[in-house]
Amino acid sequence: MIIKRLLLILALLPMMAVAQTENLWLDFKTLEEPFVFGFSSKNATFEALKKELYWNIPNFYTAKKLEQASFQVVDNSNNSAISGDGFLINADEKMVKIDAKTSAGALYGVYEYLRLYSAGTKVIKNHVSNPTYKYRILNHWDNPDGSVERGYAGKSIWFDGGKIHFRSDIETYARANASIGINGTVIDNVNADPKVLLPEMLRDIKTIADRLRPYNIKVYLAVNFSSPTAIGGLKTSDPLDKDVINWWTNKCKEIYKLIPDFGGFLVKANSEGLPGPMDFGRTHADGANMLAKALKPYGGIVMWRAFVYNPQGGDRAKQAYDEFMPLDGKFDDNVIIQVKNGPVDFQPREPFSPLFGAMKKTPIMPELQITQEYLGYSDHLCFLATMWKEFLDYPVNNKETVKQTTQYHPFTAIAGVANTGTMKNWCGYVMAQSNWYAFGRLAWNPDLTAQQIADEWIGLTLTTDKPSIAKISDMMMKSREAVTDYMTPLGLHHLMGWSDHWGPEPWCDIPGAREDWMPRYYHKAADDGLGFNRSSSGSNAVEQYQEPLKSLYDNPKLCPKEYVLWFHHLPWNYVFDNGNTLWNELCCHYTKGVLQVEDFQKTWASLKGKVSDPIYNEVAKKLEVQLDEAQWWRDGCLLYFQTFSKMELPFTPKYTFDQCKAKLRTKEYVARQKD
Repeated sequence: MIIKRLLLILALLPMMAVAQTENLWLDFKTLEEPFVFGFSSKNATFEALKKELYWNIPNFYTAKKLEQASFQVVDNSNNSAISGDGFLINADEKMVKIDAKTSAGALYGVYEYLRLYSAGTKVIKNHVSNPTYKYRILNHWDNPDGSVERGYAGKSIWFDGGKIHFRSDIETYARANASIGINGTVIDNVNADPKVLLPEMLRDIKTIADRLRPYNIKVYLAVNFSSPTAIGGLKTSDPLDKDVINWWTNKCKEIYKLIPDFGGFLVKANSEGLPGPMDFGRTHADGANMLAKALKPYGGIVMWRAFVYNPQGGDRAKQAYDEFMPLDGKFDDNVIIQVKNGPVDFQPREPFSPLFGAMKKTPIMPELQITQEYLGYSDHLCFLATMWKEFLDYPVNNKETVKQTTQYHPFTAIAGVANTGTMKNWCGYVMAQSNWYAFGRLAWNPDLTAQQIADEWIGLTLTTDKPSIAKISDMMMKSREAVTDYMTPLGLHHLMGWSDHWGPEPWCDIPGAREDWMPRYYHKAADDGLGFNRSSSGSNAVEQYQEPLKSLYDNPKLCPKEYVLWFHHLPWNYVFDNGNTLWNELCCHYTKGVLQVEDFQKTWASLKGKVSDPIYNEVAKKLEVQLDEAQWWRDGCLLYFQTFSKMELPFTPKYTFDQCKAKLRTKEYVARQKD
């Protein structure tokens, strides 16, 4: 098995070396019309948008006066339909007018026009687009040593060897983000190294900010709460200590002198061993507000993460709610609470975090994960727009969706954990680029459908052949459900391999490890059944949800089947409405996921000659890997659960249980290949 895996990976490498697609989705269609261009402003952002137009026009002519131009880009519009960095487009084959109120809005309008034009739309009437979220931010989990936590596309695009060392083609990164409306980037890991705040590091970070600024992208930093003691020489990092307050105040002054438009801080505190205000008997609000006051004179913000849990805190899924709800309304107005979409940790499927809709007095922002930590790395086709739409559109009660609960305050934001690295194609897999694209598009307009986004991206990246777009889009739309089926169906979660989260390991048992890091903590497999009892007879996590969800989730007969083992421990012979026992239903889902990947392979085989050979070969090889790992997931999980259910499998496994466990021994090799 080890040799087979190595051969498969080695066979894949030369294909990926050819299929780079390093220009992402930026190869817009060349404008055919003989436009004469006019621009209302002269600044760095207008130079950036002019460059974008210049790359897509064979003959670039500029009018002496704006009103003489047949392609006008304006950033001083007084149109009341435009808000913030939004824009208005009117266009036909003779005249194009892009109106905005800001230079950034003009830039976004140009990208929207190029996107629509590339899709064949030349006549555009009163097309208004305004951003739903004010702050649309990538979170890079990049470390100063050049490694990337949960990164599967090479090394850091920002750091190397303890210093700033960004990609030479970083302008492509800036263009790509601006083209989908992303306007901020946290360049370092939430498990922050205090060294990012050293003066020499900040001077180098200024060079990044300078390169990104023309594209309206602000730089943010994740900071370690103990920085005053780690690099400042203080004896404490207590947020109420005057010396600590002065240290952070002076540090912010130092940062803004170098980077006047610095965005602010992202903070992970009192979580997974990281320091925080609770180490000093203070609250999350005490810590966040101290930083917020230091940033406020400059317009900076604090994004304070609610990803908190400890082994003594009871049901992990309840802890963020329990810890943050008593603090609702106690945060300063430039603090926003950053909450993962689910209550545990970016699983293939989770119910939404109950903090959405519950925290009404404090701004709250979703944190989504673009990188596929729990979804097959950059080896599995898994289009995440369907997951994110499911989350954003989910009703928290009879009146509001999750998306609507993030709009209570003028201060709105959304974050995505990036999937970029130093591989030439940026994401380690051409299909993984679609998730970066989808995050930006949904951050700007969460009312877009996943289908719209998939079709857009395919047309800009893979092919303009409409029948082929339809086939690829169908694959993408089904991919997340397939991954959920062969990994964690029916609400199962946290079944992955220890530490690196690759492959199945529901049997994992690490002596001395925290119980809430063990898969058995979550699946509760036993002779009497499977699943975590979070009903009113168990941990009562259902209590944190509003009606009617509270009652629905509390009753296994009413609970949506996709969440039933999240909220209930059911006997193996429990019978669902379709007549299947729990065991049979589990086997059906695992098998369905594998069969879906086989269908993906057949569909992709029919596309030979419809996409470029390098891309065709890359995806074909990746699907081979995905199918093998889907079978491994199916066999490993079901053979393990069978030791409790004592029931027959309705299929012949590809792997034995011992082979499934031995297969994990190759993961160190695979991880090295990701670098």
